[in-house]
Amino acid sequence: MLITMLAIGSRGDVQPYLALGAELKKTGYRVRIATFRNFESFVNDLGLEFFHVHGDVAQIAASAEMQTSAMQADNPLKLLLSFNKLKSYVFDLQKDFFDACEGADAILYHPGASIGYFIAQHLNIPSILAPPFPMTPTREYPALIFYDRARLGKAYNHLTHKIFEQIMWMASSAPVKQFWKQKFGRAPKNFASPFPLQTTRTSPTIISCSNYVFPQPSDWPAHVYNTGYWFLEDDQHWQPSESLLKFLDQGKPPVYVGFGSIGNPALAAQTTALVIEALQRAGQRGVLATGWSGMTQRDDLPEDIFMLESAPHSWLFPRMACVVHHGGAGTTAAGLRAGVPGVIIPFGNDQFAWGRRVQELGVGTSIPRKKLTAENLSQAISFALKPEIQNTAKDLGTRIQSENGAETAVKIIRESLDSVMARK
Repeated sequence: MLITMLAIGSRGDVQPYLALGAELKKTGYRVRIATFRNFESFVNDLGLEFFHVHGDVAQIAASAEMQTSAMQADNPLKLLLSFNKLKSYVFDLQKDFFDACEGADAILYHPGASIGYFIAQHLNIPSILAPPFPMTPTREYPALIFYDRARLGKAYNHLTHKIFEQIMWMASSAPVKQFWKQKFGRAPKNFASPFPLQTTRTSPTIISCSNYVFPQPSDWPAHVYNTGYWFLEDDQHWQPSESLLKFLDQGKPPVYVGFGSIGNPALAAQTTALVIEALQRAGQRGVLATGWSGMTQRDDLPEDIFMLESAPHSWLFPRMACVVHHGGAGTTAAGLRAGVPGVIIPFGNDQFAWGRRVQELGVGTSIPRKKLTAENLSQAISFALKPEIQNTAKDLGTRIQSENGAETAVKIIRESLDSVMARK
């Protein structure tokens, strides 16, 4: 059977789908990943089928729209407005997603690729909603984009999830409808938000999140599953440089600082200087990852600072004393799994939720990017390195490592598809 996965976003967004795809391949499925060209080599290296969707996610991240809206969306209204500005990018993806599903026996999709549900209905095949974060409504905690705001009770919590679902749906509904009308002369049948419909045995929701981070709520519908994180094991083709290995061997474990795909290129040099000063104030060695635009290479680095573009988190993070990052869902998961404390520097969107959750779990702290200074970053690093924080982080990492989320997700997918085949 061929399963097509529709995956969009930065590497942290896409990587869980690669991990799940690799696990599905082990059990005999064909897996096709429809995503940006930026990730073609990762897909191919895993022996999965790659389907190119138009766009360069690195260029999109550096675009004026992203820099002025999406990356600064620090409240729900700003998030909605940022999605409206990005609709032109989303429309161009719809045809590619449709074509990627040709011949598929099932479609698994990111909530930002909601067309997957309607393609599955059109082809009369199962659809699987696969968010990289909890989004099914519950009364037990607020939706992620409301999570770091006021707590107003169980009814309010449930309402925030319904609002978040609607925002996610509004982000892609118009482009999906426009594409469908161009191709078929009409909107999809029963055109409405698909997310509440993904709660049946043949149309389940599986979520890449640890039950030790967000326990599965008791009021979720049947066939919605918090499976545990889907982690991609070490990249067999990646090897650390001799200079990095030498640096790691020269002293105590350093502090990692990196912002992945997030960051303003115009402020990269200033951010780099701020981070170096904070590490020096805290008396810590550092490994700085420039990422796409968050920081910049320097020729005058202190001896206790090492800079690289990127490295697999599964290899690097366990060798760190602490990880400082933007709070993307994928990077947060990697830091928690590594069992090291975290300092989250949220820029926008759900990153504030992960910052607050790290604090609630007792494994680190958080500073909004707008309030970041060398002084408060230094203090945050020193706080995260307290023995009680380190011990709690280590314990949480051990529990997360025991979950085998991708294996659990594959079992759910297999049971769902088997039930469909039994009906035919």
